[in-house]
Amino acid sequence: MEQSIEKSRLLKAGFVLLIILTAYYATKIITEVKGYNYIGGGATASNTMTFNGTGDVSGTPDLATISFTIQEDATLAKDAQTKVTTKEAAVLAFLDKSGIAKKDIKTENYNSYPKYEYRNSICPQYPAVPMMNSGSVSSGSGAVSSYVPVYCPPGKSILTGYEVSENISVKVHDLTKAGDIVSGITNVGISNLNGPSFSIENQDKLTEQARKIAIDDAQAKAKTLASDLGVHLVRIVNFSENGNYPMMYASKGMALDSVAPSAAPSPILPTGENKITSNVSITYEIR
Repeated sequence: MEQSIEKSRLLKAGFVLLIILTAYYATKIITEVKGYNYIGGGATASNTMTFNGTGDVSGTPDLATISFTIQEDATLAKDAQTKVTTKEAAVLAFLDKSGIAKKDIKTENYNSYPKYEYRNSICPQYPAVPMMNSGSVSSGSGAVSSYVPVYCPPGKSILTGYEVSENISVKVHDLTKAGDIVSGITNVGISNLNGPSFSIENQDKLTEQARKIAIDDAQAKAKTLASDLGVHLVRIVNFSENGNYPMMYASKGMALDSVAPSAAPSPILPTGENKITSNVSITYEIR
């Protein structure tokens, strides 16, 4: 009786174990089959075709970036630094008055270095002394054509002063102020100015749109060519993206020479549009 009960228990345990193993392997097989349809899933594809797609999205710039360099020379380093600091203070006061936030003004680099000038040494002006040589044929006086060389010392670098420069970038969110900012910075006495360059501050959504268009473009090409060739697209085995870069239109860039204050009105700076481009490549396994 006890043996019969024990045998029954073993049979039930074995049956439960069999059910568990069956469910485990069934789940694993289903997962692998589903995974086969995903990029790179399953066995290595032997027959493939690659298609490229391009997507373009345009957007209106909402940010202008202006950069300028304050550069001054002086015999002493501290005097050059003082000149730069004085001009910087004037520029910062103007930017603050124009409503530019401190967080949008950044020093990109600051340099201070000595300036040298190479100068040749003055060679002695006295003539070489002729030498007497008893073994040489003289011409009347007994002097020969051999002369003692005159030493001329080499030139050397002379410290002539110091140069201090500071490069500052400014972000302007109100594009209607860009021209006035350029004009104001120039009037303070800054001669080395570049910009403004116009960009889109947050372009993630435009990038996603451009990528979607590029993918749709590549997939449409794949379906058309597969139909023409009489093959079937099985799955995507590789995907790459080489784009998502902005192309700027009407982004003004200026390098200004020294201009006297009030010499010219504020420049008119059309912003145009920026185009975001995405290039994708999709590889399909085919049958």
